[in-house]
Amino acid sequence: MSGYILASQSPRRKQLLAWADIAFDIIVSAAEEDFPSDMDVQEVPVYIAQKKAIAVQQKIKQEFPIHQGKWIIAADTIVVLENEIIGKPIDRADAIAILQKLSGKTHRVITGVYLVNDTESSYFSETTLVHFHPLTLSQIEYYVDQYQPYDKAGAYGIQDWIGVVGIRGIEGDFYNVMGLPVSKLLGYLPTTNAKTTTK
Repeated sequence: MSGYILASQSPRRKQLLAWADIAFDIIVSAAEEDFPSDMDVQEVPVYIAQKKAIAVQQKIKQEFPIHQGKWIIAADTIVVLENEIIGKPIDRADAIAILQKLSGKTHRVITGVYLVNDTESSYFSETTLVHFHPLTLSQIEYYVDQYQPYDKAGAYGIQDWIGVVGIRGIEGDFYNVMGLPVSKLLGYLPTTNAKTTTK
């Protein structure tokens, strides 16, 4: 049995934890990803991660008591351009518009991580700067049509084609842009080995 609970259905976070040999089970809950309109953007991902973690903690108490006492790992990643939070695209046109907005510019990717068990909690955030090359409309349309990045904040995945072709460079943790700053997380948790499962 694993020692941790990942409060996320993101395949990228699951992959990153697996690469780090962190043993975990997955339990997700439909926590709302809203936040106060006057909140500083730097605080938003930790705030949402906390909501996810607490929702999963309640779900464990009600439905999966065997997992009580384990550390819950919750994360949220946002893309910020000139202090504007850019979320997940709602459709093809929105994805194209978002990438046109990011084209040729530098934006921040901020991941907030919230950790909680029955007696303790902690949190941190990590910021990476991402520099985009200017992108042509044909490049953007190709990427959106081939990769359909509708589940990704900022309408892109750095590990995809666009990361190779469209990103000039980054300052900070590459894996943070994928959705989880694993190396920083390892400073908070001891690692164990076990098979991952999904609830």
